[in-house]
Amino acid sequence: MPRSLVMVVDRELTDKVTPGNRVKVVGILGIHSTSQAGAGSSDNRVNSSYIRVIGLQSEKNRDVSSVAGFSQPNITAEDEENIIKMSKDPNLYQKLTKSIAAAIYGHEDIKKAICCLMFGGSPKRLPDGMRLRGDINVLLLGDPSVAKSQFLKFVERLAPICVYTSGKGSSAAGLTAAVIKDHASGDF
Repeated sequence: MPRSLVMVVDRELTDKVTPGNRVKVVGILGIHSTSQAGAGSSDNRVNSSYIRVIGLQSEKNRDVSSVAGFSQPNITAEDEENIIKMSKDPNLYQKLTKSIAAAIYGHEDIKKAICCLMFGGSPKRLPDGMRLRGDINVLLLGDPSVAKSQFLKFVERLAPICVYTSGKGSSAAGLTAAVIKDHASGDF
């Protein structure tokens, strides 16, 4: 299950990062003590941990030439040549699809969808001013033991910014699904 820890940032460190950024944080672990109301005794206290941030380095805002990346590998000239050569391969999409969760047999359509999800789309602005996000979402539904969680775990290990969650770890506000009855066939 995902875990979280409250971090308190103030003064010049505020507004330096946005949600989804990878950061390095230097801070002081503290404990905040609060009393529980209605317990009948003033000695009932709940302690919660937090980190008071005294240093913050964003992967996005740092000077790339001076510090090696901590969440992304350094790409050498040889790596760049290999990437350019690979981008000219006409079968790249099929190769990428086969490399996704290679230990799981079949499910080519799901692997293609996950490949598209990991690369993302491009945002668009319509003539009327409406903005369409480029994010791609995938909903996997199916019987138990058909590798849905294994696909999720594969993406979580590979994606640089990813949070592993499931129906148990998400609130109603975090996941939305609808079941609609088809009037023609009567199926859901």
